This record gives sequence, C-alpha cells and structure tokens, in this order.
Amino acid sequence: MRNEQSPADLPGRAFYKLMTSVVVPRPIAWVSTTSETGVDNLAPHSFFTVSCTEPPIVQFTSVGRKDSLRNAEATGEFVVNLAPESLQDQVNASGTPYPEHVSEFDALGIEREASTTVRPPRVAASPVAVECALHSTLRLGDSTVVFGRVLNVAVDESVLVDGHPEVTLLRPLARLGRNEWSTLGEVRAIDRLPYTP
Repeated sequence: MRNEQSPADLPGRAFYKLMTSVVVPRPIAWVSTTSETGVDNLAPHSFFTVSCTEPPIVQFTSVGRKDSLRNAEATGEFVVNLAPESLQDQVNASGTPYPEHVSEFDALGIEREASTTVRPPRVAASPVAVECALHSTLRLGDSTVVFGRVLNVAVDESVLVDGHPEVTLLRPLARLGRNEWSTLGEVRAIDRLPYTP
C-alpha cells in the first residue's frame, strides 16, 4: 500500500517538504555574487544541476527572490562554489537570511579568493569554483531558475587524480529532506552498456 498525496492534499510548504524529501540527494550550489553596491553575497541553493553541455551552462533555482538572484540579474555574474563536507557548518550558516547589506563572507569569516573572469569572489577553501555569466532566468511560480554560461572552472590540484577531479577527494555535500544533509557514501563504478541489436 502507498500513501499518495497531491498538491491539493498538501498545499504550499507541506508539499514542498514532501518533494524535497523524495528528490534526493540534491547537490548544493554555493553561490557567490556581488551586489551593484559592492556587497559580496554567499548562499547555498540545493536545486542545482548542469543544464547544457555545448555551450556549458549550469542552473540553480532561487525559491523566492533571494540576494543571489537579485545580484545575478543586476550584474550578470555569479560563481558556483562546490560545498565540501569540511565546510558544512559554514555552508549551512550562509543560508541564514542576512540583510542584503551584510556580506556572509564577512559575517561568517569565510575567506575570499579573486575569480579569474568575473567580479564575485570565490570561496578560497572550496576545491572547485565555476565562474558564470548570466545566460537567462525563467520564472516558475514562486521560484526563478537562473542559468549561467560557464566561463571558467577552477579546480584545486589537491583534488585531482591524473588530471581529473576525484569525488572521494572533493567530498561534496548534498541536501536531503527536512534539515538532513548527506556526505559521500559508497562509490561504485559501472560502465554504461552499449546497445547490441
């Protein structure tokens, strides 16, 4: 027997909580932006993925109109920093709704690093930074999907094996339901099967 629910059965936040408990695990885009007045913002977004390979485009979703969205729209730039297990407390704390004139970098003592192609800084301790130019946005109900054309990817050499990022060294965090997070569990390599008629 299955417990079945529809958006009509669980309106608003209740259905959102159900959806985020079953669409798991979700990688985290730790997005850094800079406002028009020069305030550096940093916030985690757990609706994040690659949306195109040629040209390379990534996307994150802002539920509501958060600083990350407003700054990306205003300046046309943002950085997606990988959220590693070692920085879980800082990643979580950067989700606090600070006023827009307060920089999470400063409030939380998170060290900046200059980006190569965009104004927003990278998180210095993050092993990966994906520098993006705003491609477009798409409004969907109470949320906005933000698409970024990838200009540059900076990967710390300490997480490379034979020139390729090694997931066991990256140690990425993911979001689950409620206030639950996950870290990297068992990693299993399996080749895709070719079609044989």
